[in-house]
Amino acid sequence: MANHKHTHRTFGAGRDCGQCGSRDPGRQYHQAGDRLTCEHCLLDSRKQLAGLVDAHPYEEFAESLAAALDLRESETGLHSKRVASHTLILARHHYTDRATLREIYWGSLLHDIGKIGVPDAILLKPGRLSEEEWQIMRRHPEQGSQLLEKLPIFSLAAEIVLSHEERYDGSGYPRALRGDAIPLPARLFAVIDTLDAMTFDRPYRKALPFDTAKAEIIRMAGSQFDPLAVETFLREEDMLREMTLLDYQEQNGGG
Repeated sequence: MANHKHTHRTFGAGRDCGQCGSRDPGRQYHQAGDRLTCEHCLLDSRKQLAGLVDAHPYEEFAESLAAALDLRESETGLHSKRVASHTLILARHHYTDRATLREIYWGSLLHDIGKIGVPDAILLKPGRLSEEEWQIMRRHPEQGSQLLEKLPIFSLAAEIVLSHEERYDGSGYPRALRGDAIPLPARLFAVIDTLDAMTFDRPYRKALPFDTAKAEIIRMAGSQFDPLAVETFLREEDMLREMTLLDYQEQNGGG
C-alpha cells in the first residue's frame, strides 16, 4: 500500500475501531488513550457535530465520487471527505442553517471534481508543469463548477468549487477574487485544504508536524488566507490537531 505515513506513528496491528469494529489495513485510524477510531467514523462524527445527522440521498453518491477522485491522485486516506468534514467544523461558527452547511460539505467534498477533465499525463506528472500544462490544470475550478451548477441543489457547492483556488490577496484563480469577494465557505476551505496538504504525505515530501503547518497558516493570514478564517481555525485547533494524527495500522502483526 503506497500511502503509509512514516512521518507519524503507525499503530500496532490487530486493533478494531471502537465504533464500527473495523480492522482494515486500508483505513487510517485515530488513537485516543486505549480507544481506536477509524477515519470513516471519525469523519462521520465531525459531520454530526455540524448537524448533518440524517443521510441525504445525494450524500453517499457524492462521497463515493470524491473517493474515486482521491484514488486517481493517490491521495492519503479519505482526503476529500477529511477536508470537507473539517471545513464543516469551521463553517458551523458562521452558519446555522443545516441545508447551507450540507451544501458547504458537498462543495468542499467535490472541490476537485473538475480534474476529471485533466489528462493523467498532466494531473499525475511528477515534475514541474509547463506553462501550457499549467493553463490546462487551472481550468479545473470552472470545469467542476459547470458540472455542478446544472443542479439547483448544488448551487452553493458549485460556487465553492469555482472559488476554492482563489487567494485572499487576489493572486488566486480563476477570477483573481480578493477579500470578501471570495465566498466565505471557500475561504474556510482554503485553510483546511492547506493544513491537510502540509500534514499528510505528498509525492514531493513527507508530512509536516501540525505546529509547522499552524505557523505557516498564521504567517499567511491576510495574504493567502482570510484572517477571519485563520481565527476560526485557531478556535478549533484541538480538533484539527486530532485530524493530523490519523495513521495506518501495521500489517503482519506489527513485524
